[in-house]
Amino acid sequence: MSIFRFINNKNSNSIHNKLRYILEVIVMASKPEWIEYSTEEIEELVLKLTKEGNSTSKIGVILRDQYGIPDVKLITGMKITKILEKHGQKQEYPEDLMNLIRKAVNVREHLEENKKDLHTKRGLRIIESKIRRLVKYYTREGVLPEGWRYDPKTAALLVK
Repeated sequence: MSIFRFINNKNSNSIHNKLRYILEVIVMASKPEWIEYSTEEIEELVLKLTKEGNSTSKIGVILRDQYGIPDVKLITGMKITKILEKHGQKQEYPEDLMNLIRKAVNVREHLEENKKDLHTKRGLRIIESKIRRLVKYYTREGVLPEGWRYDPKTAALLVK
């Protein structure tokens, strides 16, 4: 069952976006009956997979493919990151930010060997702008400390 609701997008900066309405679909969902795992068992599985060194996205894929759990939040009411925070195993930096930083470090290493690779230089600028936007978002949301900045020299140390 779905409920359709129109919402004015007031948070955007563009004049055109302020005038445009978006369609938001709210799906009322509940726990599927065929899932045999309880909330506590799923939390234990998440903690076990974290101890094995898996990232949060990889944990979600493993739970979906090997254990038949389609959506952790649907069953437990918490995302995988919230489950880890609850049990004191919070990651220091968000996974998407770390993946972008890792990618930027690899591209910088490539550019040290191939200085004239202009396409890759443009790609590095795009990656680093994504990093800066994510940092701005995470500092605003309180995930990163207020004065945190992306620095390519310290990023290599952060990743390794």
